[in-house]
Amino acid sequence: MGVSFPVIGVVGGGQLARMMAPAATALGLELRILAEAEDVSAVPAVPQAPVGDYRSLDDLRAFAAGVDVLTFDHEHVPTEHLLELMAEGVNVQPGPEALVHAQDKLRMRAAVDAMGLPNPRWRAVHHVDELIDFGAEIGWPIVLKTPRGGYDGKGVRVLRSPADAQECDDWFGTMSPLLAEEMVEFSRELSALVARTPSGESRAWPVVHTIQVAGVCDEVIAPAPELDPAVAQAAQQAAVRIAETLGVTGVMAAELFETPGRGPGFLINELAMRPHNTGHWTQDGSVTSQFEQHLRAVLDLPLGATDVLGTWAIMKNYLGGANQDLYSAFPAALAADPAVKVHAYGKSVRPGRKIGHVNLVGGPGSDPESLRARASRVAGIVRDGAPAAALNDGAAVTESEEKA
Repeated sequence: MGVSFPVIGVVGGGQLARMMAPAATALGLELRILAEAEDVSAVPAVPQAPVGDYRSLDDLRAFAAGVDVLTFDHEHVPTEHLLELMAEGVNVQPGPEALVHAQDKLRMRAAVDAMGLPNPRWRAVHHVDELIDFGAEIGWPIVLKTPRGGYDGKGVRVLRSPADAQECDDWFGTMSPLLAEEMVEFSRELSALVARTPSGESRAWPVVHTIQVAGVCDEVIAPAPELDPAVAQAAQQAAVRIAETLGVTGVMAAELFETPGRGPGFLINELAMRPHNTGHWTQDGSVTSQFEQHLRAVLDLPLGATDVLGTWAIMKNYLGGANQDLYSAFPAALAADPAVKVHAYGKSVRPGRKIGHVNLVGGPGSDPESLRARASRVAGIVRDGAPAAALNDGAAVTESEEKA
């Protein structure tokens, strides 16, 4: 009788869980999802997706009973529930002792300080007077963040004066302490993506340049163009060290500010302990995608190679826009540039909502700016709907451009 392949349970039914499904299928693994609702992104991609509340220990316990390892689409599962599940013998990856550093920005800042890695100046503040004192000490503007629950620019305020700080009283009424940070002067944002197994193997992808628009990741260029090799190496080493020190398993993203002339050339912004938007380029641009790597890692399998498949890889998000029928634009979008890979998340269209991305890999002789323009063009067709001339325009893409 053959040995059955393991079952991986993912808490959360968003696009990250959805994009784990093809990697699981390729490895012969069964993926199950604890979905927030019947219509969330991952449900059509997996055979079993029971609906449950990740804040309910009973729902988590029932879901975990049928899986070999429990992992996550997001970092919001209560720490106390995960500790209880582990006490009952559930294999939780990453464990709650590591995951809390992605859930709680104050814990993350303290841990980065303890490792001697480059942080912005920061302070835990319990009331407005402490916030104003911090601004007076380091200079305005400063940034105020909720330690838990913020994402994609939510839970963040830029304060330019004591008067702005006075307007934050309502935040202290709902959560205290809050995190106050210096407003960092940086040249660009970077991301260092790594994966680590429970037995301690780690692998890092090249450091990438991330372009944010209104607090949301808009584009990624891999590897980061013109990045000092010493800075790239230091950033990779910092990410690996964080993963090793905190006991992270699976994929972890360290979002960074590039700061020429300060420290090792970067400061650590935030951590995410799951596949991450800044790693979506790996689906088509790396030997091993972040989604396959995450599954390998949480199962303690040997990790795959992280080399870039071309000279450059570009990822371009598209958010909800004018086009409500995304598929109606696919003929024009796919014809416009056959080298561009389109990924859709199966989500309803709402303005500003992440609903998909495109990837483009460029070979020798390609340049990032022309690749970005091509990726943006295809993403725009999907987002806005197909212009009348789009199909004819697609014929102008030359064979050399397809290979670039």
